[in-house]
Amino acid sequence: MKITELLTKHTIKLNIESKEKENVIDEMVTVLDKAGKLNDRQAYKEAILNRESQSSTGIGEGIAIPHAKTASVINPAIAFGRSKDGVDYESLDGQPAHLVFMIAATEGANNTHLEALSRLSTLLMREEIRKQLLEAESEDAIIDIINQHDKDDEDEEEEEEAAPAPAGKGKILAVTACPTGIAHTFMAADALKEKAKELGVDIKVETNGSSGIKHKLTAQEIEDAPAIIVAADKQVEMERFKGKRVLQVPVTAGIRRPQELIEKAMNQDAPIYQGSGGSSASSDEDEERGKSGSGIGNAFYKHLMSGVSNMLPFVVGGGILVAISFFWGIHSADPKDPTYNAFAAALKFIGGDNALGLIVAVLAGFIAMSIADRPGFAPGMVGGFMATQANAGFLGGLIAGFLAGYVVVLLKKVFTFIPQSLDGLKPVLIYPLFGIFITGVLMQFVINTPVAAFMNFLTDWLESLGTGNLVLMGIILGGMMAIDMGGPLNKAAFTFGIAMIDAGNYAPHAAIMAGGMVPPLGIALATTFFRNKFTQRDREAGITCYFMGAAFVTEGAIPFAAADPLRVIPAAVVGAAVAGGLTEFFRVTLPAPHGGVFVAFITNHPLLYLLSIVIGAVVMAIILGIVKKPVTEK
Repeated sequence: MKITELLTKHTIKLNIESKEKENVIDEMVTVLDKAGKLNDRQAYKEAILNRESQSSTGIGEGIAIPHAKTASVINPAIAFGRSKDGVDYESLDGQPAHLVFMIAATEGANNTHLEALSRLSTLLMREEIRKQLLEAESEDAIIDIINQHDKDDEDEEEEEEAAPAPAGKGKILAVTACPTGIAHTFMAADALKEKAKELGVDIKVETNGSSGIKHKLTAQEIEDAPAIIVAADKQVEMERFKGKRVLQVPVTAGIRRPQELIEKAMNQDAPIYQGSGGSSASSDEDEERGKSGSGIGNAFYKHLMSGVSNMLPFVVGGGILVAISFFWGIHSADPKDPTYNAFAAALKFIGGDNALGLIVAVLAGFIAMSIADRPGFAPGMVGGFMATQANAGFLGGLIAGFLAGYVVVLLKKVFTFIPQSLDGLKPVLIYPLFGIFITGVLMQFVINTPVAAFMNFLTDWLESLGTGNLVLMGIILGGMMAIDMGGPLNKAAFTFGIAMIDAGNYAPHAAIMAGGMVPPLGIALATTFFRNKFTQRDREAGITCYFMGAAFVTEGAIPFAAADPLRVIPAAVVGAAVAGGLTEFFRVTLPAPHGGVFVAFITNHPLLYLLSIVIGAVVMAIILGIVKKPVTEK
């Protein structure tokens, strides 16, 4: 498929009007929407913004390639926008972006589409193409330029096969990968190949893109290579590089610093990869992480979020099944109760006893896996399950996850003396045996008892709080749910609420769920009653927020917060804090971890709970109605 089957005259805008990144994104989304490429403009924009939150797609050299792969795209497409003055796009080189290509891929995009999308990113690495695009005077000229340089897939394969044979020391090898596998993966690959050609160095680059792995490295090539460059922002197959010198860097380093990486690889200036997550971090990786503010705190957060994100499906699925079982009565799962219903009992057993019963073990298992790779999973799961059995709750699970992860990391260092011929025993025997044993012994005899006592103390203390202190706690928890709407503070508050449910205290989670529902509901009300403060598109998206807010999907407000953070976020925090504080003032308790308004009937005060949410949403809507300026649509 040719690139110009996806980039058409209808998706080209020769003069971008905006100067700021968020407004440019909105302009480009509008181009795709008007061309009939989207079925949900707001959802697609949200997907683009989510990708930008991982790292800016302003790659330097005057180029930005925002992209997303989502079900809100009807047909794969490319939109092109050009700004003669330049856009502040937070580019890697700090320079303004003049050429903006927005890539829209469907969730089920086939390989033909994905290959065409990825080829575009490699073309843009060439200076002469960028120059021609800047000077083109019409949409037809843009199309002609792309057609002139676009190669089909067979040409690419032939070019790859025609690469020079390995030199004496073997080829330099590289692997590139980015989260979506559409743009940065191939731009890094192209930058490395172009620079290697310029330096007279043989190189082979494996790309881990959306359409699968291309130009996969062979065992013989790995054996012969002096070093391997891994420029990736997602997990790639690493065990094959055990014993080789490996440079591990973010994918953007492959785009921005190809010469430096190639020279380091040629000079074998890289640590030896030990396997199973035991490699020494390269100086490049440390440098890049330092630039992005990473450190011990960020590593802790990364491991914690790995556990929380994998736990959430159990919480949502199990929690809603439990809530459904309450339709027949709060005690309908109890055979001794007059309201007993066999189907309700089955729902409670599946959702509560099993799905929710696994959440602490899953949390611990994935924390440990994030730290120590796959060998950490089994010890983490066992430690988390032991915490559940001992009533040590979430705190015990958190400790078990980090304990198991670092125990396995230590085991990897301890057992480096084992001959390479017996390496296969490590993941199937040594790590699980000693990892489970050491983690289990420490949980059983050192951790579970004091942690369970602390959880009991915390529960008793929360139950003893007076109204004033409870309201303050509700205000804080509710506000945390709205500050970053699905980010670290939101997840921290949500996790605390689940921990309290697990400990038998249902008050905190009432404030948390109420606070989390306010941002989208407040947006919905504001777009309904203050129509002159929002565009037609915003008003249409606001209708969706009614449903997202009712279902406790805080993220529904993210597109509005991203578009106008200085007004929307403070209003959301105030409204959510009011809702959280009111639920505690009314002494509302909520035993279900998820479900939004649909689980209101299982609270001890359903009407007061709903009233708290409505008041919080109204407060937020009124604030937005006051602080937002009227918009004028052409």
